[in-house]
Amino acid sequence: MKKLIISFLLMAITSGYSQELNLPVFTQYLADNPFVVSSTFAGIGDNLRIRANGLTQWVGIKDAPDNQSLYADFRILDRSGVGISLYNDSNGYTKQTGVKVSFAHHLILDYYSKQYLSLGISYNINSFKIDIDKFSSGTGVPEALDPGITNGRNMSNNNFDVGILYRNRGFYLSINVGNILDKKIDKFDGLEPNLLRNYQVYTGYVFRGDTKNRVEFEPSIYYQQFTSDKRSSTDLNFKYRKFNRYDDYFWIGVSYRFLNDQMFQPLMVGPMAGFKKSNFYFGYSYQASLNQIGAYNSGTHVVTIGLDFLRGISNCPCTQSAVRN
Repeated sequence: MKKLIISFLLMAITSGYSQELNLPVFTQYLADNPFVVSSTFAGIGDNLRIRANGLTQWVGIKDAPDNQSLYADFRILDRSGVGISLYNDSNGYTKQTGVKVSFAHHLILDYYSKQYLSLGISYNINSFKIDIDKFSSGTGVPEALDPGITNGRNMSNNNFDVGILYRNRGFYLSINVGNILDKKIDKFDGLEPNLLRNYQVYTGYVFRGDTKNRVEFEPSIYYQQFTSDKRSSTDLNFKYRKFNRYDDYFWIGVSYRFLNDQMFQPLMVGPMAGFKKSNFYFGYSYQASLNQIGAYNSGTHVVTIGLDFLRGISNCPCTQSAVRN
């Protein structure tokens, strides 16, 4: 009975936040890589930026979700940026892979007050597969499987994301709409939603200390909503960075995620930390599950490694990052 309850919890929570022809977003964007959230951040900064993430969810539970992803973005010309992201997401007998190619253009709204506007678009292609070779009837008799399951189930979906980003000195506000087109549905399952549109709002402020202290404080909020069933969640985040005279730095932070109809019943909360030394970047995030599933696992772990290189300063301040560079 306990296994049955856990299975239902996994199905409910995973269907809400994992494989839905979307790139799962946990705290990867907090590893100084907001390009994870929106294409509008592509090309902001002076480097070719590469980030690789490894995520293991609900450690201790068999066949729990596991995700690997790679992001790269860089500036082209003075006011534009391009980027690409690849990911592989496995969850039990299901697997999803995807590629996203992005373009962003950055504009100056007001030069003296440092107000900038960025517009971005991404083309996505996702593939979803169910590995029926690993199915088991639970009786040890293969013939007991559903006779309708005769071959692998897989499908692909093409879609687009669009976004807009406003920046004013240390303040930023990003609004992104993912999967703006309806999805192809499985004609054998009338319960499958064809609306995978989702909305993300990411906003925060980078408070910078004086030249002597060389520290930054960054509170931020990340909101996401899914059109199919109107569910939504919010992350409340806080980060602290300390720089040395060579602009190397370390950072620490914390994130708190909750469903918006259950603000004081968090899904997860956890510390995070990282550092940047010369061109190398490393970040780690731990998230403790605080709902019913938390009793059966030791949390979710996210590791990020990255490289920043090919530095080339732009003539346009609209591509400067709010984070000290």
